[in-house]
Amino acid sequence: MGSAGMSILRLTFLGTSAAQPTLHRNLSGLAVKANADLLLFDCGEGSQRQMVRFGTGFTVDAVFFTHFHADHYLGIIGFLRTLGMMGRDTPVQLYGPPTARRLLNQAVHLGVESLSFPVEIHELRDGDIVKRRGYSVQAVAVDHRINALGYVLQEEERPGKFNLETVKALGVPSGPLYGQLQRGEPVELPDGRVVRPEEVVGEPRPGRRLVISGDTRPCASLVRAAKDADLLIHESTFSDDEQARALETRHSTAREAAQVAREAGARRLILTHLSSRHDTEPARLLAQAREEYKGPVEVAFDGLTVDLPLRD
Repeated sequence: MGSAGMSILRLTFLGTSAAQPTLHRNLSGLAVKANADLLLFDCGEGSQRQMVRFGTGFTVDAVFFTHFHADHYLGIIGFLRTLGMMGRDTPVQLYGPPTARRLLNQAVHLGVESLSFPVEIHELRDGDIVKRRGYSVQAVAVDHRINALGYVLQEEERPGKFNLETVKALGVPSGPLYGQLQRGEPVELPDGRVVRPEEVVGEPRPGRRLVISGDTRPCASLVRAAKDADLLIHESTFSDDEQARALETRHSTAREAAQVAREAGARRLILTHLSSRHDTEPARLLAQAREEYKGPVEVAFDGLTVDLPLRD
């Protein structure tokens, strides 16, 4: 039988601007509530203020960095200081592509002799998987100017649906025996009959799949990673008329992000990491994306909160 998966998978966009903050958009940051865990994906400058503003809380278990351009990681310095002042004593896990140990070690110790809690730094490469309770996070190599990763958060399979009518028809008394069957354990009835879980529980249901592109050109590795994803969050720094700039800086246009979503068969697309040129007027990006991808698509804004529903 599969695991119980997760009851909550909630995303809060802390920052949706590219390269520089604007009046309306902070630098890159995404908070993900995965059951009891709170994860950050990137931590641009000002992320901790956004966490206060949008009520995510500070009980962060791990931070996953897509790459080490300044707008994606410098916020970790102040964030760790704040955790120390709040009296944290449990470890924080930091993950990122190679150079993570050198750069994050510098950031951890900048301006302070020591923290009150352990900080454990891990370098990830393409295909590496971090297993957590009920889900995993996998690193995916992407195409940017420097070593960069996208991430796939994959929920474990969830148990199949429990058929209450069948259970009752088989004469299983309500109570603890129901729980045994749902956990995949056979039960023996008072009359000696044995009821097996496969008689009353359906096929395991697939877990949810969240894919985060980070900064990248469209690439085959991300298309593969986003296959049948419940949600693809893809950078869309530029519009069609900025294609040359997208190529030069190794970023994507909104149209290209939508092409990735279409090729992957992703169920939903959210565009983020917008150039300041599109700060308050992202309608053109949205229109261009919709020409390529017919599923639900929207442009993220700071404070956008998304709850990913369970799959049937």
